[in-house]
Order: sequence, then C-alpha cells, then structure tokens
Amino acid sequence: MPSTTTLTTIGFDADDTLWHNERFFQLTEARFREMLADHAEGAVVSSRLLEAERRNLGHYGFGIKGFVLSMIETALDVTGDAASPAIMREILDAGREMLEHPVETLPEAEETLEALAGRYRLVLITKGDLFDQERKLAASGLGDFFDAVEIVSNKSAATYERIFARHGDGPTRAMMIGNSLKSDVLPALAAGCYGVHVPHDLIWAMEHAEAPADEPRFRRIERLGEVPGLIGGL
Repeated sequence: MPSTTTLTTIGFDADDTLWHNERFFQLTEARFREMLADHAEGAVVSSRLLEAERRNLGHYGFGIKGFVLSMIETALDVTGDAASPAIMREILDAGREMLEHPVETLPEAEETLEALAGRYRLVLITKGDLFDQERKLAASGLGDFFDAVEIVSNKSAATYERIFARHGDGPTRAMMIGNSLKSDVLPALAAGCYGVHVPHDLIWAMEHAEAPADEPRFRRIERLGEVPGLIGGL
C-alpha cells in the first residue's frame, strides 16, 4: 500500500465512467420525438418524457426498462391515449435495441484499472437494472479487475457507507470515482470518502448538480488516466 495515503479501496461508477451509456438514451429519445412528430413539437415530447421519468423513478428505478415504460406513458399522454399500435411496437423495438447495444469502453478505462488492481481493492458501484448492468460488465471485459461488484437501486451516503464497510476499511479510507456529481460524488463525500468527478460530455438532466468547490476531499479530473497520479498526490 502506498505510504503517502491511507486509501485502501476505490469505487468506480460504470455508465459513462467506464463505458458509454447516455448517448444511447439520447439517440433513442431523438427517435422517440420523431415517432410523435405528428402530435407534438420535439421539445414538448422531451419535456413530457422527463416529467414521466421523474414520476416513475420511485416505481421503476433507473435503467432502460423504466425508460421504455416512461416512453409508453408519454406517448399515451401526448396523443390523448390514441398512440397507434405501430408507435407502441416501435417504442418496444427501440428499448430492445438499447438492451442489445455493444459496450464501448471509454478511453483509458482498462489501463487505469490495470494500474490500480492489486494495489487497492476495486469495487464497481453502479445503479440500474441488474440484468442489464451484469450484461454490460461482462461485455466490457473489465470484470476481472474488480474485487467486488455492487448493483444498487440508488446511490446515497448510506449506500457508500455500507459498501465500503463491507468491501474495505470504511468510507474514510475509500475513494469514489464517477461522472455524476449528484450520484457518484456528493453522497460519497457525505459518507466521508474522497469523491472524484470525471466529467462526461453527455449527462442525463436528472444527474445535474453543482460541484462542491469547498469540500477538501473533492477532486475533479478530465480523464481516467489521471487517477493514479491523483492518488499518488493525496
């Protein structure tokens, strides 16, 4: 263990931290707007869809299946319950295609994990549909780098406290790395971890949050390849 830090455990987010994810949601949403172009402006469709997603998170959770159900609800809402069977079929087809899309890892993901594996306990911490997240991890080829995998329904300070107590030496000796300030960084900091933000070009509207500039354990980097150097400088 490096003598310059008491860090023993590192958590990584998955979607848009280790592999692309949001781009597929945005492409499908653009396709969804086209499906309903005869019924409403694209901006209206997107706004209604976001409202449906907000309402449904507590029922369906995060992930593609909940997104598809929210698209179906939005289609019925926008069309006054007159959405055609063809539109419903296209929504279902779009969701199935999302569940089958190839996994594209982000630059430096594999190299970064390889540099840290064996020196720290690595834990994948991701939220969403269990089946889909397991599929993506297997397809990514990154699974062997992790000492543990946690697929959770949501990310809170209590989530990180529990995970880093189970798989490490507690949150104060842990670091969480991810693209979402709201899910990966802020609750990890609240739990006592280091929180490292690696921004992605695309982010879901519901994941926006302000950076905690005055938090001493907060760090921001531009790419995953900076992680080993960041740790060495703690």
